[in-house]
Amino acid sequence: MSTKIKNQLKEVMLMAWTFVKRNGFSMSEAMKCAWANMKLKSAMKQRIVKFYFKKVDGSIREAYGTLKENLIPATSGESRKKNDTVAIYFDTEKQSWRSFKKANLLNIA
Repeated sequence: MSTKIKNQLKEVMLMAWTFVKRNGFSMSEAMKCAWANMKLKSAMKQRIVKFYFKKVDGSIREAYGTLKENLIPATSGESRKKNDTVAIYFDTEKQSWRSFKKANLLNIA
């Protein structure tokens, strides 16, 4: 098995266990959510993706986001502390950086 695949599987399992411990998911729910997050991240690196997530206030948000290099603005050298429970994306409608809790991802359209 290649190193890239092993690293992806490791990332999925770590994310799933985080969902089980912090959010009270069953392992089945956690694995589904972890794989959905991985698929979303992969798709956003290639194109603009429509997806849905639950906001902290409980409402559902429809978002169009991307991580494709030629579609996002150049970022400055300043960086924030990395948070593994949050997914960051460039919102193409608002033209700004946004984030959501990975455990709240509902659907990828």
